[in-house]
Amino acid sequence: MESLQHLEAQLLEALKDIKTDAALNDIKAQYVGKKGHLAAAMQTMKTLPAEERPAFGQAVNALKTVLLNHLDSHQKALNEAAMMARLEQEVIDVTLPGVPFEQGSKHILSQIIERIEDLFIGMGYLIKEGPEVESDLYNFEKLNLPADHPARDMQDSFYIDEHTLLRTHTSPVQVRTMLAYGGEKPVKIICPGKVYRRDDDDATHSHQFMQIEGLVVDEKTSMSDLKGTLLEVARTMFGADREIRLRPSYFPFTEPSVEVDVSCANCEGQGCSICKQTGWIEILGAGMVHDNVLKDAGYDPTKYQGFAFGMGVERIAMLAYKIEDIRHFYTNDQRFLTQFKDDQGGLEE
Repeated sequence: MESLQHLEAQLLEALKDIKTDAALNDIKAQYVGKKGHLAAAMQTMKTLPAEERPAFGQAVNALKTVLLNHLDSHQKALNEAAMMARLEQEVIDVTLPGVPFEQGSKHILSQIIERIEDLFIGMGYLIKEGPEVESDLYNFEKLNLPADHPARDMQDSFYIDEHTLLRTHTSPVQVRTMLAYGGEKPVKIICPGKVYRRDDDDATHSHQFMQIEGLVVDEKTSMSDLKGTLLEVARTMFGADREIRLRPSYFPFTEPSVEVDVSCANCEGQGCSICKQTGWIEILGAGMVHDNVLKDAGYDPTKYQGFAFGMGVERIAMLAYKIEDIRHFYTNDQRFLTQFKDDQGGLEE
């Protein structure tokens, strides 16, 4: 018991010279370790009379608690000293300029889609979306493209099974909307989204691209309404002085069908390498909705007529910003993307 009473004093004296964690661990092992002083004291218990052993065991346990408290206190003191020393060495100069953080921005294609959406919302259009995995029924058949129609070859498709494919255009959204309206009320929508076609990727082609299609169905819709709408699109996207022209074309779901050209902003219609010396650049396809499409969607073509149009978002961006390779939009090259940080670039305000 007398030797136990001296252990606390011995430990406190030893701790005065301890300056490192390693030395503290050694002292801890020396006093409270498996082969330390307390363990040795417990070994002597068997030599004591039976009536003295409980009191001795209690004394050893109580002393162990005291010694551990002293060791923990010294460990905290060492930690605080180490922290203060580190703070003195790592002085922060608060007068130095801060590190700038680069803010992200919307992708250029997202910017253009939102700009076109804002234009059409201002003209009273609704924005509609639909599934990218589409049925053959909505993607082709209800758009006047039956199974044996040769025009299906114009859109080489990714089929999942015999009746399901990745949509080749956003026209199925138009069909779904007309069917939902039950052929009884006007339609005025645009449908932005991804579309897929089996194509070899190069500077001007991609197997996946963005498209925005529009549809208007009403009792008094005319070709002149279509032309006026597309002229507004061209002037919003390419400049207030732009003009458009309509050239006869063919699409299974419209009749008559047209290709739409915009006057070249680079040469003001005089002819240059961008417009291939013609003064005009093709931007989209359009036409009056085919009677068969109206019938399949539940509309009476003797009462209702409509127009539809479709544009590629990448093509609009490439023309507006003079981008020569469509693959730039999808390679995530920050050197390219950071050029379009929410500014309008080649687009007119």
